[in-house]
Amino acid sequence: MSSFRAQKMAKKKQEILRSAAAVLVEKGYQGTTMEEIAAKLLMTKGSMYYYFKNKDDLLYQCHLMIMEICLDGIDKVISSDLSPVEKLKSAINEHILLATREKSMFMALSKPNHNFSDEQLKEVLEHRKSYSHYFDRIIHEGIDKKVFNAVDVRMVRLIILGALNWIQEWYDQNGPQSAEEISEAYTSYLLKMLLVDK
Repeated sequence: MSSFRAQKMAKKKQEILRSAAAVLVEKGYQGTTMEEIAAKLLMTKGSMYYYFKNKDDLLYQCHLMIMEICLDGIDKVISSDLSPVEKLKSAINEHILLATREKSMFMALSKPNHNFSDEQLKEVLEHRKSYSHYFDRIIHEGIDKKVFNAVDVRMVRLIILGALNWIQEWYDQNGPQSAEEISEAYTSYLLKMLLVDK
């Protein structure tokens, strides 16, 4: 398969996943059939099965797509020459902008489906664990460089990710604040837990 054709297929698959996630959020995972998702996307059921084995596979692919974007983004932050403070700001900002841009996708994932195979579930949990550990690394670096207080790293990371993951529950793109303004406010408040008083 040519790389152009592979890219085109990957792009088409991402478009399907985004639209399917919106249907799953609107109707609920249990209340949605592959036929309904296909109809909403103006596709045949057969075309859907070309990309996904079943509904569980579709949701699993949603997880993989979002986690790949998340891990790629935070890996770039970690590998940068930014200070720990700037790294944490960037990681928070990346997460918020992605969660608001891909709201349906995040909401579909916030209510985990328990029909994954053991292997799929293991992979999903490993991705989430890897993502969490990036935040731990940033916080540890800040403590080592004495720009962050000597906090309970796991607890602070849970607070940060808990706050970030709640955004899709209330974010409204027509609301009074833009995603960028929300990101600025979150960054400011969350960093107060960590910053060493000058």
